[in-house]
Amino acid sequence: MQFHLYTLLVIRHQYKVLIVYPWTQRYFGKFGNLNSVAAILGNPKVTAHGKVVLNALDNAVKNLDNIKETYSKLSQLHCEILSVDPDNFRLFADCLTIVIANKFGAAFTPEIQATWQKFLAVVVAAMSSRYF
Repeated sequence: MQFHLYTLLVIRHQYKVLIVYPWTQRYFGKFGNLNSVAAILGNPKVTAHGKVVLNALDNAVKNLDNIKETYSKLSQLHCEILSVDPDNFRLFADCLTIVIANKFGAAFTPEIQATWQKFLAVVVAAMSSRYF
């Protein structure tokens, strides 16, 4: 996959989380209007955050042997400063998996899906590590 495609998928995921789980919008109060699907889809701050998430996932891929340490400061930020419910990381992973499965269809084989979900489970655990 090309980097641009990853960007598109993560941004679509960001939209999906905010639309399907509207209570997650409370963490994005500084993003402006998120009161409708159209507002979310047209919000440049949502798009920018999707790119931040993409870069964080790219960082995890580059540090597969040490994802927990790689995400240590990010976990601390989300736990201690942003007070994000750690279950939202699981919602993130689920939505991202759905977006990718939708995009790739049959090419997203059960084996690839299992590998992807294992990777995201490690990311979710790393992001949740400061909570426990």
